[in-house]
Amino acid sequence: MNNEEVTELSGKMPGPTSMVIVGVHGDERCGVDALQAMLPTLQISAGRVFFAYGNPRAIEKNVRFTETNLNRMFKDSELLPDNERSSYEFARAQFLKKYLDKAEALLDVHASFTPKSRKFIICEKNGFEVTKALPFDTIVTGFDTTQPGGTDYYMNAKGKIGICVECGFLGDPSSTAIAKESILRFLEARGHISPRDLPHDPQAQIRIYEMYLTKTNSFTLVKAFEDFEEIKEGEIIGLDGTEEVRAPKDSLIFFARDRTTLGDEAFLLGCLE
Repeated sequence: MNNEEVTELSGKMPGPTSMVIVGVHGDERCGVDALQAMLPTLQISAGRVFFAYGNPRAIEKNVRFTETNLNRMFKDSELLPDNERSSYEFARAQFLKKYLDKAEALLDVHASFTPKSRKFIICEKNGFEVTKALPFDTIVTGFDTTQPGGTDYYMNAKGKIGICVECGFLGDPSSTAIAKESILRFLEARGHISPRDLPHDPQAQIRIYEMYLTKTNSFTLVKAFEDFEEIKEGEIIGLDGTEEVRAPKDSLIFFARDRTTLGDEAFLLGCLE
């Protein structure tokens, strides 16, 4: 498969149209490695499925992106600054949209920068019928409003199903096995391949209520937070310049990182539903 192109597999039986994207962030290798291993022998029995490497140039360089974050390029282009609209990632998003527009459901495979990261699903309630078949015990909602612009956001905005899976720490070899199993179960749930008789574990639901954007070009965490670590109301999370940033209420924190750019995404806060 040419990494710039999209592979289409079709079954002999009629069925739905779905899409699987890996490597939207080029250094998150789990989905890329899983798809490369699966595609040569994968057979679809019903419907059709598009398979795509999200950001081929970033994958080749093993970096998150080359010019700008591809996973923010799927919102209205009028909301993006000129420098982002002229980027490779913006052009790549327009190319991928042509296939997303043909599909009714999407699986987008990711991994986390956080060591010991917990695997989880990002999905809104319209996709719960599909996600209950996936090998994860946690579903996180609310990304569409707090962190818009991803592939799942694009699908949900069109009344379709957009699902992202976070397969754990990007440096953990087991994340590739999780990615592969996620793809297979997604294809089963969508009716593209014969389903296996597998147990469905209960899934907790967490709702994201805030994404903190830095107010200065120097944001430093007070410690390394694990994804979904519990924090108490008033607890200090970090310093934004000289200002203390505290939790507004008892919460779960994740994707927390030091930042050196004004307006950057520093952490997310959520709570159990």
